[in-house]
Amino acid sequence: MFARFVCLLSFCLTVVAQQAPQPSLTIYNQDFAVVRQDVPLDLKSGVNQVNFSEITMHLEPDSVILRDPSGQHSISVLEQNYRADPVNQMSLLSLYEGRTIDFELPDHSMVKGKVVRSGYVRPDTFNMNGYNQGYPTQEEPIVEVAGQLRFGLPGTPVFPDLTSDTILKPRLEWMISTDKGGKFPAEFSYVTGGMSWQADYNIVAPEKGDLVDIVGWVTLDNRTGRTFENARIKLMAGDVNKIPPVIAGRAEYVLKSLAAAPVTGPAVTEKAFDEYHLYTLEHPTTLRDRETKQVEFIHASGVATKQIYIYDGAKIDRNRYNGWNWENIRNDHSYGTESSPKVWVMREFVNSDANHLGMPLPKGRVRFYRRNDDGQIEFTGENMIDHTPHGETVRIYTGNAFDLTGERRRTNYTVEMNRNTATEGFEIRVRNHKKEPVDVRVVEHLYRGLNWEITSRSDDFKKKDSQTIEFPVSIPPDGEKVITYTARYTW
Repeated sequence: MFARFVCLLSFCLTVVAQQAPQPSLTIYNQDFAVVRQDVPLDLKSGVNQVNFSEITMHLEPDSVILRDPSGQHSISVLEQNYRADPVNQMSLLSLYEGRTIDFELPDHSMVKGKVVRSGYVRPDTFNMNGYNQGYPTQEEPIVEVAGQLRFGLPGTPVFPDLTSDTILKPRLEWMISTDKGGKFPAEFSYVTGGMSWQADYNIVAPEKGDLVDIVGWVTLDNRTGRTFENARIKLMAGDVNKIPPVIAGRAEYVLKSLAAAPVTGPAVTEKAFDEYHLYTLEHPTTLRDRETKQVEFIHASGVATKQIYIYDGAKIDRNRYNGWNWENIRNDHSYGTESSPKVWVMREFVNSDANHLGMPLPKGRVRFYRRNDDGQIEFTGENMIDHTPHGETVRIYTGNAFDLTGERRRTNYTVEMNRNTATEGFEIRVRNHKKEPVDVRVVEHLYRGLNWEITSRSDDFKKKDSQTIEFPVSIPPDGEKVITYTARYTW
């Protein structure tokens, strides 16, 4: 129907666009990217049909922008067809239903068979983001051989030719109208799924001390179905809101208006962009389909870090107490009495110029290593960091200390309902089995109510927020520190 409609137009020209020499990519860490490239067009005044197949398998058709960046040609896309069903053996077999073709047997002899049913079902399965996975659900084919019907193929089908309705890879078919003919490079951009990036950091500490080396890697993952040769690549870091695309296989779109495509600026290492940050690879690179590529983007030495020990001893079953209010918590004498013996190991550093860093750090995985006395490095833990601006402090949990243990027990708990008060006391013990002294931050949560005061204590504390206090203590080698306190709640 589309082809017949084109032939009725007063002037019709078919133009096949070729691949642009250097595409530009902006990849987001949310499994999508923006692709920009030039499409050489040779149009005549009037209506032209243009087929373009240098696109990805996961292109979002309604994101397409096509324009003349020089402004010398006024072009209008009257209609756009997105063909995302490249031919394969089963789809081509479906186009030969009712016809007799040859089948090659294992001994290389041929047998003729009539394709009664191909069993092919159009791809209509999509992943959670709405992108076509390209894995059709098939039924068993039926082929008539020597007057008998059989399920399954008797051999490998040998097709005489491709039909006019087949394509070898995804394709956009445009009907373009222009009032001025000529050759020019059109600017073409679109959003595609199947491409992502992430940051990974390796932190290596010496055998003794806390001045570390930090190496940051960018890992690019291309699952778009297309190779990008000699591409200029930018990486967008930040939480960009993205609505899942509309599910579409082969669809037609009438584009009424076109906005300007993103403008590619000069390559930079990093810069702020709107509410996000752009990281640009300094040199163009080839990103092949099904390829994972890594590029180093941070290499800092002598970064000052601090190792922190935290004992947060209250072990509360969140599933059991989910939805409890203040009154339920006050009346449950066993709430908060379970104790965890684990002392957390935290590592923190300041992301500043003075600390040999200072670049906004995109979110990613951080791995920690420390050199052994034999010179080799050993893995000591890992965790994730969120996007971290310049000047902020990064604090990461890396594991539990082997030679530090904690113990927490309640010493008293009374509730005086006629006075609207409750009193609760705890004794906390932290033991150090190392051969050197350590500093530990003992964290306590005042969870019985919003109004509280510490009526007695063995050590000074810091108020961290409205319901959290922290006792900073030092513990000698092979020693123990005992902390006691009493909290009084009112309501």
